[in-house]
Amino acid sequence: MDDLTLSDYVNRSKDRVLGSLIDWLRIPSISADPGHAGDIASSAEFCAEMLRSAGIENVELLSAGGVPAVYGDWLGAGSMAPSVLVYGHHDVQPVDPLDEWAAPPFEPTVKDNVLRARGASDDKGQVIMQIEAARGLLGALGDLPVNLKFLIEGEEEVGSPHLDELLERERERLSADVIVVSDTTMLAPDIPSTTISTRGLIAFDVGIRTAESDLHSGIWGGTVPNAALVAAGLAAGLHDSDHRVTLPGFYDRVRELTHREAQSLADTPFDRVEFCRQAGVKELEGEAGRSPYERTGTRPTAEVVALHSGYGGPGMKTIVPATANLKIAVRLVPEQSADEVDASFRAWVAGQAPKYAEVTVTTVGGVAPLMTPIDHPAVRILGEAIENVWGKQPLFTRSGGSGPEEALGRILEAPVIFLGIGLADDNYHAPNERLELNQLWRGTVAAGQLLLGLRSLNSR
Repeated sequence: MDDLTLSDYVNRSKDRVLGSLIDWLRIPSISADPGHAGDIASSAEFCAEMLRSAGIENVELLSAGGVPAVYGDWLGAGSMAPSVLVYGHHDVQPVDPLDEWAAPPFEPTVKDNVLRARGASDDKGQVIMQIEAARGLLGALGDLPVNLKFLIEGEEEVGSPHLDELLERERERLSADVIVVSDTTMLAPDIPSTTISTRGLIAFDVGIRTAESDLHSGIWGGTVPNAALVAAGLAAGLHDSDHRVTLPGFYDRVRELTHREAQSLADTPFDRVEFCRQAGVKELEGEAGRSPYERTGTRPTAEVVALHSGYGGPGMKTIVPATANLKIAVRLVPEQSADEVDASFRAWVAGQAPKYAEVTVTTVGGVAPLMTPIDHPAVRILGEAIENVWGKQPLFTRSGGSGPEEALGRILEAPVIFLGIGLADDNYHAPNERLELNQLWRGTVAAGQLLLGLRSLNSR
C-alpha cells in the first residue's frame, strides 16, 4: 500500500472524519475542573467507540486515579511483527479567559480550512489522525503490518499524576517495540519537523516570612525586614548578567549538541519578528551566546512563574509585608538530574536568603527529560514517512515542553518517536485554539506510512 492509496482513503473520508472530530470537540473534557468529570467520562466513551468502529479490538476504559484512559489493540500481525503503542490524550485545557474566544470554545467552527475549538490540535485532532490511519489500512489491507495498541489518557493536561501507576499496572499489556506520540508541533506547514527530545521539569514553591504579621509602613517602615524585597532578591538573583542560571552545578551535566543536531538546528528557519509576534512581546532575551531555538529546546532554563506579596487589590494598603511567595519552574535537558537540581536549589536558597527570614521550599513534580537518538532506526523510519508526505526531509527539533513521554519510555522500556502535526500558532492552551485541516489530512497519511515502515523495525 502506498501513500497514494492512503491519500485516496483520506480524500474520501474527510467529511466523516471532520464530523466525528467536531462531535468529540463538543465534549468539554476539562481535566483540571472536577465539575467536568462526567464530560471526561463521555469523552473517553466517545474515543472508545471510534476505536471500535475503526476495527480496533479489546477496547476498554482503564482507570487512572478514577479518571478513564482508553485502551484498544489489534494484535493480528503475529508474534514476529513489531508492536507499536500510540499514545495521546482526550482531556483538554481550561478555556479562560472566555471573553478572548472569537466563538464559544466547545462550539467548533471551520473557516478557511481551519478548525477552531478547544482540543482541536491538543490533542483530539492528533488522536483521530492516528485512529483514521489504522482504519484506512485495515479497510484497504484487511490487516495491519504491525501489532498496534492505543493508550489515550484522560489527565495529561493536569500533569498525568496517575500515569506511572497505570503503566506499571498494565506494563505487559502495553509493552511495545516503539511508542508513537502525536502531541507535538511542526515548524510550519511547508517545513516538516519531528521532535527528538522533551525537556524535564521540576518546580519549587518558596514561602517567605519576615514578621508575625504585616506592619504599618509609617510606623515600622525602614526599620523592619520586608518579605516582598526578600522574594524579589531571590528572583533577581536566579540569573547572572548573561542570563545564565546561578544554581551551583546547574550546567555540569549539560552536553553540547552533536554535529548533526547542531546542523539541523542551524537549518531551521527563524524569523525574529514573527517569533516576537507569536509570543506577543517586543524583544527577546535569554542565555547569552545561544539562539532562541537553542534556549527553548536544547538548554535548561529557570523561570519565575509567580511572585506574590502584600496587598494586590484596588487602591493602596500601606504595609510592610510579612509574607511572600515565589514559584520557580526549571526545565531540564537530557542527562540533568531532577534530584541534583532539587538539592542545588535548596542550597542556593539557603545561601541567598537572609538569616532572619523563615523560608520553606516545597518541590512540585519532577519529570525527567527524554532523548531519542537521532540515528535510532525508528527515527529514520519516521523521517522517511514524513518525507514521503511533505516532500522533504524533516528537521529534527527539541521540544521545550515537558510531558509524560519520559515515563512511557522508561517504564515500558521502548524508544519514543513523535509524529506531531500541530503548528506554533495553533494556540495550545490559549484562546482560539486551532487546527489546520491540511495538516490533519497529511498527518493521517503519514501515520499510515509510519505503520507500514515500522513493520521492518526489528530487522534494521
